[in-house]
Amino acid sequence: MSGRITEVVVDEGQMVAEGDEIAVLESMKTEIPVVTEIPGVVRELYVDRASVVREGDVIALIDES
Repeated sequence: MSGRITEVVVDEGQMVAEGDEIAVLESMKTEIPVVTEIPGVVRELYVDRASVVREGDVIALIDES
């Protein structure tokens, strides 16, 4: 789904669990939570507030180790 990031909920270096919300995407005036499918540490964020993303874009690098 294409849209605009309205909020980034995590910071680099933060631990996340599977299913944790990492960002909020607005598409067609609907806010959609973006959740991680894996647990780990957020190593790098590739978006910020107001970034436009499309389906398949990488939002964050999460290190499972």
